[in-house]
Amino acid sequence: MRVLVTGGAGFIGSTFVHHTLAAHPHDEVTTLDLLTYAGRRENLSDLAADARHRFVRGDIADAAIVDELVGAADAVVNFAAETHVDRSLLDSESFVRSNVGGVLTLLEAVRRHERRMVQVSTDEVYGDIEPGRFSVETDPLLPRSPYAAAKAGGELMCRAYHVSYGTDVVVTRGCNTIGPRQYPEKLVPLFVTNALRDQPLPVYGDGLQVRDWLHAEDHAAAIDVVLRRGTAGEVYNVGAGQERPNIEVVREILARLGKPESLIVHVPDRAGHDRRYALDGGKIMRELGWCPSWTFEATLHDTVDWYVANSAWWGAIRDDDKFATYYDTQYQWRLDSAHLEAYPDGRRGEPADGARR
Repeated sequence: MRVLVTGGAGFIGSTFVHHTLAAHPHDEVTTLDLLTYAGRRENLSDLAADARHRFVRGDIADAAIVDELVGAADAVVNFAAETHVDRSLLDSESFVRSNVGGVLTLLEAVRRHERRMVQVSTDEVYGDIEPGRFSVETDPLLPRSPYAAAKAGGELMCRAYHVSYGTDVVVTRGCNTIGPRQYPEKLVPLFVTNALRDQPLPVYGDGLQVRDWLHAEDHAAAIDVVLRRGTAGEVYNVGAGQERPNIEVVREILARLGKPESLIVHVPDRAGHDRRYALDGGKIMRELGWCPSWTFEATLHDTVDWYVANSAWWGAIRDDDKFATYYDTQYQWRLDSAHLEAYPDGRRGEPADGARR
């Protein structure tokens, strides 16, 4: 199979590229990536001498380059997206442009060339759920952030193309994914790298938001199965069945690193923060035979250990002025607010009894 992987220099995309070439020795992969802040050539540097892989720098919204590459492929897997909820609250327009407009450009090329496409989406399109779990893929989509709404819009465009034109498109909805090479703006890599530098870990609210945690390699394997055996027009939930509150994940990170829990600072929550995600992944297990192979503990430890061993990779990102500007915009006022709550008179030292840190 000749696979076009859009967004393949990003976190899950690069994991999928590596998985495909390892699991299918006769496949060829073309990676299309614009190399915005989270897409990095270093994520694919070990494939430079592999004749089965080709890298093209470009935008999924560029109809000409997309048409050429889709025409030369047998199938498309779309990871290209703006993905961070926090950033979507600061700049929602770019999320609509990529996650809806870019998907439309891909769908047009896929329709013209009669190719298969897998749209990689997220459990966040369902919104949050306190008890139970989203049991079927036809449950209503109730996104609560600009990121989730844009991903839902891309999904619905896929459905419309399948119904209207018979386009061979399949959708996956994955839960929270961690592992090597994740850009350090997301919770786990951000807090690992902060802890390694003995910086505060800004936990939103009480930290009791619950997520299901999936290893990137398991996620890539699930998408691969859907690509090769999924039914056109269908949606497949990809869950690990390993729910943990954020604060428990943070404490486990600190324990793995041998760092004190005094680094935890509870800060003002973000707008519309979903309390809990939980989906039922039974369909992909029953129909396609996929199931996760990584435990939560192994997943988190593998992730933490990778960042410990690859400080040059993440250090270059964390030391860049653009990251510093984003970090200050997103977190500094929250950290300042938490400090003022703990120390109303501006003092430093031990906080007053009952104050949040």
